[in-house]
Amino acid sequence: MTATLRSEDPGGVDGDARFSGNPDEHPIAELRYLILAAQREGNRLLAQALRPLGLTPAQAEILSVLAEREPLTLAALGRYIVCETGSPSRIVETLFKRGLVEREAGQVDRRVVHLRLTLLGAKMLDDVNAINHALNESIGSQLNDEQRKTMVEALHRILQDTISGSKINQRFGSAAGAALEQRSGYER
Repeated sequence: MTATLRSEDPGGVDGDARFSGNPDEHPIAELRYLILAAQREGNRLLAQALRPLGLTPAQAEILSVLAEREPLTLAALGRYIVCETGSPSRIVETLFKRGLVEREAGQVDRRVVHLRLTLLGAKMLDDVNAINHALNESIGSQLNDEQRKTMVEALHRILQDTISGSKINQRFGSAAGAALEQRSGYER
């Protein structure tokens, strides 16, 4: 079976590109797999560096987000993290049991629970930040500023109008992401 790509399809060439129907032969397949491989490699390196701390990348991300925006409810935390697609309750429970996160009842509504780092969590965050900095420097050293900017803009375009894209824009306040959202009418 042969599929024809329309000219408005970004993977098309001269409006009449053809591929065999094998997804790996589609013109954009290499890009998809490069994104996946880069994410997996970055996650593998991060997991390896966090292992001595007894943390996973998802746990480290939650500690970082809490440090940036605490106190947060579980629902609010979920709006900022990329590591977990559902509720982060399972990860937060593990961090709570380890004494890295504390729960605090809301002052107005006692049913609302706010999360914040404990002193131990803040101390652990210093190590997490050092690991993140080293990984960012390693990745960043492979790209010049123009390449980094181009990649960030392209990835924002790919993630435009998605839940993950919205989380990235809320968390990092990216100008590229905000500009794309504004053009598309998508609100934060």
